[in-house]
Amino acid sequence: MSVAPSSASFMAQATRNGTPELETFHKFFECWLVEQDQHLQQLISASRNNDDNNNDGATSESTQQQRSENRSELRLLIDRVVQHYEQYYRAKSRWAKEDVLGMLSPTWRSTLEDAFLWIGGWRPSMAFHLLYSKSGLQLEAKLAELIRGLSTGDLADLSPSQLIQVDELQKSTIKEEKEITEKLAKHQETVADSSMVELSHVVSELLRSGSSGSAAGDEADERVESTLAPKEEGLEDLLHMADDLRLRTLKGVVDILTPIQAVHFLIAAAELHLRLHEWGKKKDAMNNRYHHAPGGDGSTTQPNLPS
Repeated sequence: MSVAPSSASFMAQATRNGTPELETFHKFFECWLVEQDQHLQQLISASRNNDDNNNDGATSESTQQQRSENRSELRLLIDRVVQHYEQYYRAKSRWAKEDVLGMLSPTWRSTLEDAFLWIGGWRPSMAFHLLYSKSGLQLEAKLAELIRGLSTGDLADLSPSQLIQVDELQKSTIKEEKEITEKLAKHQETVADSSMVELSHVVSELLRSGSSGSAAGDEADERVESTLAPKEEGLEDLLHMADDLRLRTLKGVVDILTPIQAVHFLIAAAELHLRLHEWGKKKDAMNNRYHHAPGGDGSTTQPNLPS
């Protein structure tokens, strides 16, 4: 029986080849998504087992020991999931050295996902919106228990000290996110600096004179590469900053939460990521079928609707 390739095997392949290609990263990403879905199922199972253990009402020493062991197992699972995210960002960093533009405009993501990207990934401050949204939904579902003074153990049961820590982390994350956004804006402005404007004029003159294939044209091509190189290097630096903040934010939120709360947060994060990717792919497939169908340019008349 054949074994499905893992994301780690694609990383190892890229390391052996020395020059990672986007096609390889695409395969890596698809494998990484399959592994994320597997982790999601494990997280869901762990959350259900935790609920069952907490609802049995037993307080014996053996039961307390079992609960302690369950918490240890939860921490091991959380560590595996966080390490899986770390693996993803290590891979991005490696591939970005070869083609940062491809990593900033990933063809393996849907157009729906592209519309919400921030420097090649999710906006770090979104982690807090996710946390508060999931917390609010669980609070609404278990309000009766909380009113009776019972502990739910999930994100509906965030303590005052946890809320203070989340607020502090959110403020520092937003501050750093804005700083990176400002750096991106300044770097984007360099596309119209004097070197780019002069070079675009020189190349345009060569094209008008028909000398694009001459020695002068070859020299111009070299100038294009040398002028664009620092632009791409700057983008690579910004991508590293953004990915570093994304990973630190994820870890920061998880560290504030209890093990079972972290499980619920990671479930919400994986579900949102996987479903958004799935919905976007479906929408793209529908749009492609429409545009490639006869008369699929939007000019066809609509069928008569029943009155």
